[in-house]
Amino acid sequence: MAQRLLRHGFFSFALGLMLGMAQAQTYPTRPVVLVVPQAAAGTNDIVARLIAPALGEALNGSVVVENRPGAGGNIGTQAVTKSPKDGYTLLLTINSAQAINPALYKNPGFDPVGDFTFLYYIGATPYVLVSPPGSPLKTLADVVAAAKKKPGELAYASAGNGTISHLLGAMLATSAGIDLQHIPYKGVAPAINDVLGGQVPLAFASLPSALTYMKAGKLQSIAISSAKRSPAAPDVPTLAETYPDCVGEVWAGLFAPAGVNPEIMKTLQVAMAKVMARPDVRERLTLQGLDLTPVATNKLAGFLNDEITKWARIVKASGARLD
Repeated sequence: MAQRLLRHGFFSFALGLMLGMAQAQTYPTRPVVLVVPQAAAGTNDIVARLIAPALGEALNGSVVVENRPGAGGNIGTQAVTKSPKDGYTLLLTINSAQAINPALYKNPGFDPVGDFTFLYYIGATPYVLVSPPGSPLKTLADVVAAAKKKPGELAYASAGNGTISHLLGAMLATSAGIDLQHIPYKGVAPAINDVLGGQVPLAFASLPSALTYMKAGKLQSIAISSAKRSPAAPDVPTLAETYPDCVGEVWAGLFAPAGVNPEIMKTLQVAMAKVMARPDVRERLTLQGLDLTPVATNKLAGFLNDEITKWARIVKASGARLD
């Protein structure tokens, strides 16, 4: 009896292994969905739509982008954790959702480490502090002077409570000793629209989402949030040139729900490496302001943990909290 059970258990294990290998060898047989848990026109959406066609080619299949915004990225992220663990639903997200929300929300509805496998780091881009054309707020000194003149009245728009664009405003206020009024929006696009229309005097926006307007002269660029000036906007000074602690960038990465077949995950990583080696893809991403310095696959887990720790400290200092 024991031997029959042992043989049955071994047979079941071997069958499962063979089925898993067969699934990996034929993957993908239908479209792969890249869930973007933010609204259209933001950094993540821009990156996803640049990458999706090339990833589809690398997989000899097709990849579609699906926006599922809400709750600062939590809704779309939660949806991926509940999806089948078959490699056909992936998460292309940014650190504001994956690394900041666990500290910002009492219960974000997901574990950024336990519920996901970090497949590939894509790149990082800074935020830029912008004002509408003709605004007297042309430099960081102008902003600080105006804020000190009327404490608590100078407003800036962000993509939402707890987003990097919100936290950068809090960091600037602390570093400069000023009081800014934060106005959260549901995504970067409506925030930029209200700055364009003059309803809000300032906004922190990701460089990819603001760059077209900057080049067209529709937005004035005041300062950028990277440690060094961006090649995509070399004339824009950094916040750190005046306030060294004001550094914060948004990075994008590809995640799979935990439990996906390891061979499928390897297939996706190899495909992403091919995508990121393509000169045309790299050029388009670089033109959007992304720094494509890679993070090795075997260092992704440590990188994510470091990011979670870093932003938890910033969130705590800002006093931001959402339920």
